[in-house]
Amino acid sequence: MSSRSKNGSELVIEGLSRTFGTVRALDEFSLRIAPGELVCLLGPSGCGKTTALRIVAGLEKADSGSVTIDGEDLLAKDASHRDIGMVFQSYSLFPNMSVAENIAYGLRVRKKSKEKIIKRVREMLELVSLESKIDAFPHQLSGGQQQRVALARALAIEPRVLLLDEPLSALDAQVRTQIRDEIRRIQIASGTTTLFVTHDQEEAMAISDRVGVMLNGNLEQIDTPNSLYNKPRTPFAASFVGVTIRIPAIAQSKDEVLVLNHILDISSHAPSLKKGTEVTALVRPESISMEKSAKGSAIITKSFLGAMTRIGVDVGLPELIYAEMSSREARKFDTGDKVELTISSDSVMVSNV
Repeated sequence: MSSRSKNGSELVIEGLSRTFGTVRALDEFSLRIAPGELVCLLGPSGCGKTTALRIVAGLEKADSGSVTIDGEDLLAKDASHRDIGMVFQSYSLFPNMSVAENIAYGLRVRKKSKEKIIKRVREMLELVSLESKIDAFPHQLSGGQQQRVALARALAIEPRVLLLDEPLSALDAQVRTQIRDEIRRIQIASGTTTLFVTHDQEEAMAISDRVGVMLNGNLEQIDTPNSLYNKPRTPFAASFVGVTIRIPAIAQSKDEVLVLNHILDISSHAPSLKKGTEVTALVRPESISMEKSAKGSAIITKSFLGAMTRIGVDVGLPELIYAEMSSREARKFDTGDKVELTISSDSVMVSNV
């Protein structure tokens, strides 16, 4: 594998805008991906994540802005000359070609020698663990195997950047988890700078170096999965990533809020509040714990989720308050039990909505 691919390339997107009729799909969107880094774009439908990826690939034109790889302008080049690998939601394998022929396709187009093609195909088959399927045709492969062939074909040309557009959405849940982990293993092994677009939060959080949450054509927040989940910088990021419980609260000062009789610090990213302001506190369900108490609130629902159990408690609000805990811990609680709730959180994001 070339040193370029091993070291990775830097992808820089600056001020990218794109309008479709009256819809502004991208609004001065900027993103810098370090060499060898895997970044996921996550967001609701219409947020602009796929448009950004397609502009980088050369499948869509930008109204303004720039895209560079290692300082080289891409927007002036045709898609076929951008040195980018792409894997689509539909695997787009050639049905009349074997696995080896599919992987070799881009190399043949680039007029590589027969010896180099054979060597590279073997390297890719080993990388994606499909050596035994070298002569198989796409219809003889499972969905997960087809996706690995598509990934091998994209990497065979040693692209400076790899683009993945919802590559796992057509797979069932068990296979999706397996292939997700395979993609991360292969990406680390190849050292290829990668931009991954998905609507699946678990997928994004599991394999990314950083996750960018998009809204209305721009980044709401980009951060490591851990920081994005535990230290969201906006109410939208807090609500969109993971499960968030919305609880009425009252500001006690500019940096403290009263939530279910608990005084909690307000996130440093939230705006300062005036004392007495009614807000909504955004709390993770695993931050809520409970103990049995005759004077407490009643447990109304108990949902077994495998390793975790979600318990709904009626505290007199229009909606139940949900806590999540290990299923082992949840064994001591049952519907009808009275409990006192405790919120253990360093700080909470608040919203005026």
